[in-house]
Amino acid sequence: MNRRLLIIWCLIIGCWVNTYADTLDIVAGGRFEKINAALAAADSGDVLRIFPGLYKEGTLIIDKSVTLLGIDYPRIDGEEQQEIIRIIADHVVVKGLQVQNVGTSYTEDRAGIKLDGVQNVQIVENRLINCFFGVYLKQSNDCRVVANQIIGKAEKEMSSGNAIHLWYCKRIEVRDNVAEHHRDGIYLEFVDDSQVTGNTSSFNLRYGLHFMFSNYDDYSHNVFQSNGAGVAVMFSRNIRMNNNVFQDNWGMASYGLLLKEIYDGEIKENHFIKNTIGIYGESANRLIIQDNDFQSNGWALKILGSCVDNTFTGNNFLTNTFDLTTNSNNDYNLYQGNYWSGYSGYDLNRDGYGDVPHRPIQMFSYVVGRVDVSIILLRSLFVDLLNFAEKVTPVFIPEGLMDTQPLMQPRP
Repeated sequence: MNRRLLIIWCLIIGCWVNTYADTLDIVAGGRFEKINAALAAADSGDVLRIFPGLYKEGTLIIDKSVTLLGIDYPRIDGEEQQEIIRIIADHVVVKGLQVQNVGTSYTEDRAGIKLDGVQNVQIVENRLINCFFGVYLKQSNDCRVVANQIIGKAEKEMSSGNAIHLWYCKRIEVRDNVAEHHRDGIYLEFVDDSQVTGNTSSFNLRYGLHFMFSNYDDYSHNVFQSNGAGVAVMFSRNIRMNNNVFQDNWGMASYGLLLKEIYDGEIKENHFIKNTIGIYGESANRLIIQDNDFQSNGWALKILGSCVDNTFTGNNFLTNTFDLTTNSNNDYNLYQGNYWSGYSGYDLNRDGYGDVPHRPIQMFSYVVGRVDVSIILLRSLFVDLLNFAEKVTPVFIPEGLMDTQPLMQPRP
């Protein structure tokens, strides 16, 4: 009976606290003109409304479960000196602020907004301008980073942070953000069971999205455009990569998607357009690569000999300079039922599949992989003869690497 009364009493107290949650206004000429003063006076559950103005208050420590609600994007300025907002309480909401001017540091990961060991925190519809790191989540779970604009001024990798940085986190939602001009747009290290959805990551120095040692994550419906490289997934398992756009990621060592030491994932219904390399795979195993479009890339696929048990099916290869290359005389992957714009076979029984197999690797791509400058011969008659001779009698290209059922028409 005593335990039951205690539970009822706790519920009554909880309802009383929620009912009497207060709204504190921070505004020039009001009761509170400083955010820190309002934080000191606030109780858990309170809403702090921050009205337009310029606030320079050092680092704001959020140690209560409050909501910071900006009205018309008040500017919270770090003066190029310090971190701006550090959240160490659960159930915090930060919405509608312009957080700006976090200075570069070579000794600490300064951020516009940092979550440190918390749960159920929401960072929503903020602007982060010229921040070393934008939103930084450290050992935090069940949080949301949604619809923020995070615009940096990165010039060199070594002196730049990431727009959205997650470290040792679980069940994080990163959705509908814009991340530009940082080292990496979105970075995940030791992050599990999380979703990266609907973001646009562009003009970042290194990667639009970067996974390290992360498992059972999804990223979908994102755009990765004009980055040093689009996305890198490394040392990870069970990553689902669907319905993304990888576009205009150009450079000597640039990729739409880099896969290294990754296992048991899927890559479906993505668009790889005008990248130096669409997908680069090294020790990438047991992946399903299905129903993707590879269009106008330098190389659609560079799949090294260390990649095994991958299935490529239903993909469209459209006007790439090279559709596929490898560095091995053996191949242990399956290519079947793809459309290759360079296929010159026929379909006498009109079942939609070519009657003769297609060998997607050109001999010249093998040469270019070893002698870069030979690319100047790309449109020469010599190259056409070289490719034809290798198709007739394969010597350098894996003999078993072929699509035995090439599509006659592109998949819609």
